[in-house]
Amino acid sequence: MAKPGYGKRTAPDQHPRAPHDFALLPTRERYVAGFVDHLPEGAAMSVKQLAKQLPLYGQQAVSTALTALSVAGHLRRVRCSVDAGDETRWVFRTFWSRTARDNEWWNTYLATEKATQTVSSTPDTPAPTTPPPPPPWVPAEEPSPPAPQGPGAEQAPEPPAVPHQRIPARAPDAQPAPPASNTAPAMPRTSEAGPSPAYLALARLGRDDHRLALSAADCTALEPQAAQWLARGVTIDYLTSALTAGLPAQVDSPVGLLRRRLTDKMPPRLPTGSPSPGSPASAHRILVECTDCGRPGPPEALPDGLCRPCRTARSGAAENPPSPAEIADVKAHMTNLRGLLKSV
Repeated sequence: MAKPGYGKRTAPDQHPRAPHDFALLPTRERYVAGFVDHLPEGAAMSVKQLAKQLPLYGQQAVSTALTALSVAGHLRRVRCSVDAGDETRWVFRTFWSRTARDNEWWNTYLATEKATQTVSSTPDTPAPTTPPPPPPWVPAEEPSPPAPQGPGAEQAPEPPAVPHQRIPARAPDAQPAPPASNTAPAMPRTSEAGPSPAYLALARLGRDDHRLALSAADCTALEPQAAQWLARGVTIDYLTSALTAGLPAQVDSPVGLLRRRLTDKMPPRLPTGSPSPGSPASAHRILVECTDCGRPGPPEALPDGLCRPCRTARSGAAENPPSPAEIADVKAHMTNLRGLLKSV
């Protein structure tokens, strides 16, 4: 099953399975199409994963077959942005249709809200059926201490419950605790909320690229500058890409390099006015990926699921196939080269 990449999504309104499905396709494409058609919802659709499951063909053959199935109208690879808290991430899916569809049908369907919801859903991750356990800082229920006897017992105030500490039981002869004043120091928020998104983004840089490994002190020192980036409306992915793009072969001082980039590449501050929820700018739109090279674009700009360069190269190869004489000459030339290498 796919994690975030190229998971299978079934297109609606398909004909039921029949023995003559994919009968008009070549043998290789028919073989791959029959295998993909029986995959469950959410299955991995990357070329590498499919080649592992298909013993007759390698990755290059599977990639060519998927391109041919895209041209035949059976699949489209798409990407869609989904909100994940304070940042936006992209999900990648492959729509599959047993029934061949033309470009107009695909363009119309991918422009609907139903397609966006289908892409954003994750059926391969089952929802929990039981409620999650309480947070670890919630104290367990304890029996209340016995109320002290005496004339001043009603005036004794109850101590406030603090989430991070338990209230010890008072001895019978102990004096009642004085009421908490309004000037008492507040509990630190860092222990409850954990590290900030800016700190985590800096800490993950060393995991992705060892040249940018930072210590805890380095992350703390650079955290205010990274927080300014996030305060200006950029995402974690944007921040990471700006800090890791075009790195030299050897980085002597990761903290110095990142401090310089955080200062020099600071994004501009955009106006605070955000678009309304119903505006087209805030709508989640599906982008179709070229099945051959992966270049994204709107559905109407990628007919047959191919971008213009890949479509031109494919049509040119189909119009000018090599002749049998040229193929024979190439084979003879390669045989001659192999013979020369053996004689050396």
